[in-house]
Amino acid sequence: MKVILFKDVPNLGDEGDIKNVADGYARNFLIPRKFAVPYNKATEVELVQKQQAINRRRAERATDAASLKTRIEAMEMEIAVAAGEQGRLFGSVTSSAIVDYLFSHGMNIERKKVELPDGGIKNVGIHNVKIKLYGGQLAELRVNVMPAGAKPQTPSGDEEPAEAGAETNKHSAVKAEANDVEENKPNEAES
Repeated sequence: MKVILFKDVPNLGDEGDIKNVADGYARNFLIPRKFAVPYNKATEVELVQKQQAINRRRAERATDAASLKTRIEAMEMEIAVAAGEQGRLFGSVTSSAIVDYLFSHGMNIERKKVELPDGGIKNVGIHNVKIKLYGGQLAELRVNVMPAGAKPQTPSGDEEPAEAGAETNKHSAVKAEANDVEENKPNEAES
């Protein structure tokens, strides 16, 4: 059956494409979900009228993908994972970890669009991960996998690690709370 796609369908085509698909696929999946309509003269006229809007949306998605590509390639993900002495990880860095990292930086990427080298990252070191974007564009994210005990690299060596500063702040907060309790106790001599 010949159909016109009115929405992007993964592994089939983009909005505005005319495709030949199995009759059951069209009747049971594409048409009921309003992803496509049967191809005929009336729908062809409708497609021609919508073509300008479809082209504009495609151009917007392409520019968004290009800007996303530059943002991803400017980043380097650092992750500390438990590893043995030979640098072999106890487990692996998965595409879910990559997606979570990108989401924390404001980028919503589907897990299936992340291509890990050799099925997963299983060794300490720097790895390049490919991410599929709209229009066949590929972005590469550098992933620096470190053993869990290693300290992340800081721009200058004289900075105090964040964990040590947090520990100091925790102790000073406990001392301040203890002082507040001491000050708020009723004075037994006054009563």
